[in-house]
Amino acid sequence: MPDTFVLMLAALFPIVNPPGSALVFLAMTKRASTTVRRQLAKRVAINSFFVMAGSLLIGAFILKIYGISVVVLRLSGGLVVASSGWMLLNTGSSKEGAALADSADSKIDYKTHAFYPLTMPLTTGPGTIAVMISLGLSHGAYSADGAEIAFFATGLLAILIIAITIYFCFAFSDWVAKALGKGGTDIAVRLSAFILFCLGVQIVWTALSDLLKQAIPAA
Repeated sequence: MPDTFVLMLAALFPIVNPPGSALVFLAMTKRASTTVRRQLAKRVAINSFFVMAGSLLIGAFILKIYGISVVVLRLSGGLVVASSGWMLLNTGSSKEGAALADSADSKIDYKTHAFYPLTMPLTTGPGTIAVMISLGLSHGAYSADGAEIAFFATGLLAILIIAITIYFCFAFSDWVAKALGKGGTDIAVRLSAFILFCLGVQIVWTALSDLLKQAIPAA
């Protein structure tokens, strides 16, 4: 199903945005060695695959169990994304960061951050999860129909491609830093952080708009 494969990639790539997220990843792991950063990139890519695959296959079922709507998922997730972007946007300058290199920053165990916040919400945030759940809702995940099985198999292949892209963008994010230089990297990171913040606000706004549309007819 080539059309499904293209649909999944077209829906996922702009939201996950591996190249843009890689700069934020680099900023959050700037004190890590190249080896640690690449190990971390591998973990984030694997985590991202399972988050996206799980959201596609069983996301709707889990939301139903807890009585959570997709709109509420977007709203709460958007707040987390906006908060992360704001914090990164307001971090100290490179000089301030260097002054802390010999203190707490140098003792950070980056592996403990592989899932939160590097996988969620940085890489596969609420927008990604909401899209995957919406796609899953459009097809019966527990149906034995051949077309449905083909849809989910094709979806998993597209998710795998995105996960591989995440790994390469994150693992070699230091190459981008070398190409941009210290000043260029700082500017790019700030812009990426601002975009992350705006994305979070957009998700919150969209969720609030949907909630208002649901509330006004009921009033």
